[in-house]
Amino acid sequence: MIPSLAAVLVGVVYALLMSLIREPHRRRFSAIMVAGAGAAYLSGGGMGGWEFVATAAITYVAYRGLESWTFIGIAWLMHTAWDVVHHVKGNPIIPFAHDSSLGCAICDPVIALWCFRGGPSLIALVRGRVKATRSDRAQDVGSGRVRSS
Repeated sequence: MIPSLAAVLVGVVYALLMSLIREPHRRRFSAIMVAGAGAAYLSGGGMGGWEFVATAAITYVAYRGLESWTFIGIAWLMHTAWDVVHHVKGNPIIPFAHDSSLGCAICDPVIALWCFRGGPSLIALVRGRVKATRSDRAQDVGSGRVRSS
């Protein structure tokens, strides 16, 4: 699989798994997750004291995310920026996986976009579309109107 496609799929799977958690717990758990992601680079120390500054900034924005999906999305984008810095410097998030920070930088904006949409349950969205499609077809058949596909 193409690495960038895999990274996008990881972001989608993350949103799907988070969809199993009901609101408002989903938002709060998401804030905790991005705060943890913000601290992921601390043990590597590749950016020296800046690791603490980045972690503190992402943690603060994640804290604001306890009550706001927008702040969670911003925190994921901040983490994306830090991923890019680490990738360019050659100090990956997973030391033995050279392109791990690049993969993270591709995955994180997918999660951020989901957050900016309000962290909706993707499962409920799919179920709603399937139900709507079925009911539309039933109405068309019942009324004598049949759509051609």
